[in-house]
Amino acid sequence: MNRLSSWGILAALLVPFGLAAAPALTGAVEQRSVNMTAIIMFLVFVVATLGITYWASKRTRTTKDFYTAGGGITGMQNGLAIAGDFMSAASFLGISGLVFASGYDGLIYSIGFLVGWPIIMFLIAEQIRNLGKFTFADVTSYRFGQTQIRTVAAISSLVVVAFYLIAQMVGAGKLIQLLFGLEYWLAVVAVGLLMMTYVIFGGMTATTWVQIIKAVLLLSGATFMAVAALSYFNFSPEQMFQQAVEIHPGGAAIMEPGSLVKDPINAISLGLALMFGTAGLPHILMRFFTVPNAKEARKSVFYATGFIGYFYILTFIIGFSAIVLLAQNPQFYKPEALNADGKVMLDQLVSGLAGGTNMVAINLAEAVGGNLFLGFISAVAFATILAVVAGLTLAGASAISHDLYASVIAKGRSNEATEIKVSRIATFVLGMVAIALGIAFESQNVAFMVGLAFAIAASANFPVLAASIFWGKMTTRGAFYGGFAGLISAVVLTILSKAVWGDVLGFTGVNAEGQVVPVGLIPLDNPAIISIPFAFFCIWLFSVLDQSERAKLERAAYFAQRVRCETGIGAEGAVAH
Repeated sequence: MNRLSSWGILAALLVPFGLAAAPALTGAVEQRSVNMTAIIMFLVFVVATLGITYWASKRTRTTKDFYTAGGGITGMQNGLAIAGDFMSAASFLGISGLVFASGYDGLIYSIGFLVGWPIIMFLIAEQIRNLGKFTFADVTSYRFGQTQIRTVAAISSLVVVAFYLIAQMVGAGKLIQLLFGLEYWLAVVAVGLLMMTYVIFGGMTATTWVQIIKAVLLLSGATFMAVAALSYFNFSPEQMFQQAVEIHPGGAAIMEPGSLVKDPINAISLGLALMFGTAGLPHILMRFFTVPNAKEARKSVFYATGFIGYFYILTFIIGFSAIVLLAQNPQFYKPEALNADGKVMLDQLVSGLAGGTNMVAINLAEAVGGNLFLGFISAVAFATILAVVAGLTLAGASAISHDLYASVIAKGRSNEATEIKVSRIATFVLGMVAIALGIAFESQNVAFMVGLAFAIAASANFPVLAASIFWGKMTTRGAFYGGFAGLISAVVLTILSKAVWGDVLGFTGVNAEGQVVPVGLIPLDNPAIISIPFAFFCIWLFSVLDQSERAKLERAAYFAQRVRCETGIGAEGAVAH
């Protein structure tokens, strides 16, 4: 498999990631023989989660049950579920592979994702729980025109979900083809059907518990792998780093920043997309309505941040330890990467790895735990994809049924039974579309889609959400045009970047060395540094220019909204403080 591009690592993810929050696995796949251990372990996971879905279906009777699990999830449980929704298979495989290849700089993506969580915890988690009911559009439309705001929120959410889902389904097919030895189309269909089963019958309750189980399995597997790997260095990180520097072709440079993202403008733009994109992902924001009150919402983000941060520390250990341990295992390398004695040539340590750097964590699992642990990690990787696509699909179905159908089309006159029916139909349609597009895009480079999903979430969802909470002068007109400005600018700038214009559409140019290479019309790899300020500017401009009577009423209503934001008075399950 080819090394993940920077777009492919974006997640979150997730959430995403995930693969959430999460990056997509793309490129050619070297198919392994069927791993029966992995398949048996995965079937055990499927049977257990289907049992949970059956249990959850008995408890899913109202829209509140379907969208938010009845609001009865604790902060600890929700924190694990958020982590399960955000920690992706591609984060696990991709970031550990980046650390293996580039050293210290491989953490740039995980740090970017992680920084988004304090923003969520301190700025918006409590306000979202106090103002909303089922989706983040409930918050952005609290004092504004329902039709306009829910329309732009639903469209941007569906675009984020669509791009994320396509990348996830293609990633699922590639990953399962790689790890299990199954056919690509079969893997895509299996993921799609299981995801539809979880969401249609179990709603948020089943989705939550699938994500919790997956998070526990992934954290347990990564912990065992990291501890087992560290045991080879007498549990001394210093010894691990020292040996890695001595073996790696990059030498001491792998302990320094700057090897992966050299352009500071692109680095800043990437960081903005990761931070604010995380705070605008609809399937992540939706999780704050599953807890009973704002206090539990804050607690859930606190726990999620701890779990996710711990997970990224593990990927760091896995990546560095693999530099030393994989060099001692020539069976993981291509024949041309070995010398006459059958040992790995150090200059081939990275480029000679069979399957590419995406296989670092998988190969290390086999090196430290044998075939049984390899099967476990492979099954966890598949379970990870299922957890993420279930969360994405539920967010998309909610945007269609709650925001578009119930609020815009039916104008609040629909009953709960009809709304749940529309949600389940939307889930089925989204699932079938995801399967079809996953199969259709098999040979396409879809890595940019994850980056685009984060850019849209950061440019369309986050500015409208933040301004609706913290700026009393915003109006319906400002939110409507600002949201679409962020959405359109993020899409257009992404199309003009090298990731799409050159790599996908095939436009080329000649570089300084006279080589023909893919090019973009703009130098940015990620549009966030332009599209986020542009969205805020449009929100400000169209709001201050709006002097209608409706706008005056909306500004006057801000004080009551602010009181509810800060105190929870009037919110369901509110705890005064």
